[in-house]
Amino acid sequence: MTNRLVWYGLGLLILAQICYPLTGGGARAAVTVTTVVLGFLLSVGHAALTRGVRTAGALVLVTTGGGLLVEGLGVATGWPFGDYTYSGALGPKIAGVPWVIPLAWTWMAWPAWLAAVRLVHRRAARIVVAGVGLAAWDVFLDPQMVAEGYWTWSDPSPSLPGVSSVPLGNYAGWLVVALLMMALLSTRRGTSKGPDAPMYALYLWTYFSSILAHAAFLGLPASAAWGALAMGLVALPLAASLVHVKTMPWVRA
Repeated sequence: MTNRLVWYGLGLLILAQICYPLTGGGARAAVTVTTVVLGFLLSVGHAALTRGVRTAGALVLVTTGGGLLVEGLGVATGWPFGDYTYSGALGPKIAGVPWVIPLAWTWMAWPAWLAAVRLVHRRAARIVVAGVGLAAWDVFLDPQMVAEGYWTWSDPSPSLPGVSSVPLGNYAGWLVVALLMMALLSTRRGTSKGPDAPMYALYLWTYFSSILAHAAFLGLPASAAWGALAMGLVALPLAASLVHVKTMPWVRA
């Protein structure tokens, strides 16, 4: 039953994401908020059902609470992501940050962590892999959200070739924060009481659908390519482990 509920939740999330390129303006902003809320509930729900309420609470405290803290710091000081501001398109703000933004950190932090748990054994290695797995998602996320006008940087340079709207320092900031979050999450020792396959599917769906959406529907071919490279560092070994490909010796099948 637990497995079925999580799969249903993933299906609902995918349906919401499919609506994104089919909408525009206020409707697209509403789809964005809905998608983030669904992703948050899916990850927290899976954590609670498979690892217990304490682990789910720790996930929310570290990633949602930590996400709000670091985003508020970023808006107020320009550190660690650069000097940026949010528009009002995503709804009410807390300390200058739309309320939905911290939920997005939680949404992808949990599947990134579980991917690392599957791929590597040692705690330090898991922290690094999970941190990269979370931070790499932003190579898709930020160009897409800036293109919609949800937030902007005052000086987005230097930047990745073809992605002039997002400064390189932002990605470095994401990596630092993601590593800190994963280090905190790694202190939880919950034993799995259910399958993690839905979270693997969530991570891989995010990877492959983001490449397709950026390249074919959103007019962002450069971020499609850079995101494919960055998030592929975790997504491709994860996919290989799921199909038992043995050509990558660092992959834990």
